[in-house]
Amino acid sequence: MARFRVNGEEQELDIEPDMPLLWALRDELGLTGTKFGCGVAACGACTVQVNGNPVRSCVTPVSAVEGTNITTIEGLAAAAEQTLTPVQQAWIEHQVPQCGYCQSGMIMAVSALLANNPTPSDDEIDGAITNVCRCGTYPRIRQAIRSLGTTA
Repeated sequence: MARFRVNGEEQELDIEPDMPLLWALRDELGLTGTKFGCGVAACGACTVQVNGNPVRSCVTPVSAVEGTNITTIEGLAAAAEQTLTPVQQAWIEHQVPQCGYCQSGMIMAVSALLANNPTPSDDEIDGAITNVCRCGTYPRIRQAIRSLGTTA
């Protein structure tokens, strides 16, 4: 049995302890906002937050998150009383996504960064946001982060 809290709800799943968290979220809980990209933690499309920290869920076994609080892209809005978070709103205002596939992971990573460091420098943004965007919207991503008024 795997036990953890996802988007504020206690979950108990009868799954193998080595199942990647990504598949538990998508296949067992139906939370499909977290995407599969590369399967080796390189691209970041699968990023979720575990106890507020960004984690690549494609390589994280459920046994490693036992008893933790997990937030997925679906849970960001829930945590903000069903409204968009400032990061999500900035994404829309700056038309960040093109294809949009990587964006849930990107938003999760940016949200975690800003929660822990509300005034990151460009170097800190580059160090923390290692997600890959195949469409190359990095200038719009940085513009959206800066629009939040929290970056130096």
